[in-house]
Amino acid sequence: MAAIGKLAGVSQVTVSRALSHPEKVSPDTLKRIREAIEVTGFVPNALAGALSSRRTQLITALIPTMTNIVYASLLHSFSDIMRSYGYQIMLSETGFDPDMEEQLVATLLSRRPDGILLWGLQHTASTRRMLLNADIPVVEVWDLTETPIDCSVGFSQFDAGQAVARFAHERGYRRAATVNTSDVRTLTRRDGFISRFTELSGMPVLSIDTPAGAPTLGQGRAALRELIDRRGFSDGVIFCGSDQFAHGLLIEAQTRGLRIPEDIAVVGFGDQDFAADTEPALTTVRVDRADLGDRAARALLERIEGTSDTPEAVIDVGFTLIPRGSA
Repeated sequence: MAAIGKLAGVSQVTVSRALSHPEKVSPDTLKRIREAIEVTGFVPNALAGALSSRRTQLITALIPTMTNIVYASLLHSFSDIMRSYGYQIMLSETGFDPDMEEQLVATLLSRRPDGILLWGLQHTASTRRMLLNADIPVVEVWDLTETPIDCSVGFSQFDAGQAVARFAHERGYRRAATVNTSDVRTLTRRDGFISRFTELSGMPVLSIDTPAGAPTLGQGRAALRELIDRRGFSDGVIFCGSDQFAHGLLIEAQTRGLRIPEDIAVVGFGDQDFAADTEPALTTVRVDRADLGDRAARALLERIEGTSDTPEAVIDVGFTLIPRGSA
């Protein structure tokens, strides 16, 4: 700032004032300072400013992976809202690993973010302690709990699974299977489906659980081979923990000459962009990801800006089952 002041013909104090409170500096002086900044390529130290203002204008977002459209579309609407209020997003991948999330939280808290977005509710005890002690706004998305760290915005995974089970039973299916990743949220939906379908039909439900991670078409195809060739599943409905799995099942079924939904019915989860364009179109569960991201951003802003004396701690965005041709 001393160099900027020398170029602009003003004191270092005036440069500091122009950066922090430009309205307190004359237009001519401000113009000279900005020209000097442009010439030198100077970038103000935001952290130094944050020490006095207690604001960094940074939001930390931790998601399992950047390659899944579910996370990307939610973050798109979340980021749009946050940026419109002058905040920037620091994005990190946890890789579905609570220990990795703990390491990232410890590192990112040292950057003094104004708020944190976390995916899900499953955190290590150390992560929870750090976040509670940091005393900054936290929003947990995709799941619901009555005891969030600060605020949870999502839907009931268990209820979503139960809703699919009721739908399947009402459509006349009496045998069922599930295909899931070993992610706690997906497994909670699986458990909701199994408990309700078993209660309604009196029949056990077969289940294939793949390792935690991003689901793939290949895993979906392999799951149907496993169900048919090794577990004797020949008719009924298969509830998939993701649309990717469901799409893989449709491809494998068609390769085998099976009719969908006459021989095997398939239900996905997520209503991704391709779901309506598969053959047949995929029956699935829709969660409005844009709305979820929007409401998560507004919940965080409400806490950061202090615009509400009683901000909501639990925000349920719900889900919708979309019947199409596959079930």
